Amino acid sequence: MCPEGEAHEDRMNGFAGRLEIIEGPSGRRTWPDAVKAQIVRESLEPGVCVSEVARRHRMSPQHLTLWRRAAREGRLSVESDENGGGRFVPLAVEGVRSEVQSVANDRIVIEVNGVVLKLPAEIRASRIAEIVSALEARR
Repeated sequence: MCPEGEAHEDRMNGFAGRLEIIEGPSGRRTWPDAVKAQIVRESLEPGVCVSEVARRHRMSPQHLTLWRRAAREGRLSVESDENGGGRFVPLAVEGVRSEVQSVANDRIVIEVNGVVLKLPAEIRASRIAEIVSALEARR
């Protein structure tokens, strides 16, 4: 231990004493949803340890577990960004249908508040919505 005089002199010269350096982020960080999703996808790979993924991204395993739970409950989308965001299923068509089916006799039947409407199948969806709204307003 330094004598009292040396400690006072060191403080006067700007020496603050022991200095501890903390590596990595400290405090709260904000994570973009795309980054969260990528980290969760990483943690869901077969044979991967959640704590290793968390350590690699300098976060606690508990934090990553919360994100995984959010993804499982549908509060965090973890779909891939490849091929249109992974939101579409590829369409496979087996064989080609040569006959053309007529929808001339097909009807859309709508019943709202006791009123029954039979509309042609070719009617626009927006027009159907307008009609239904008008019928509901009559209540």
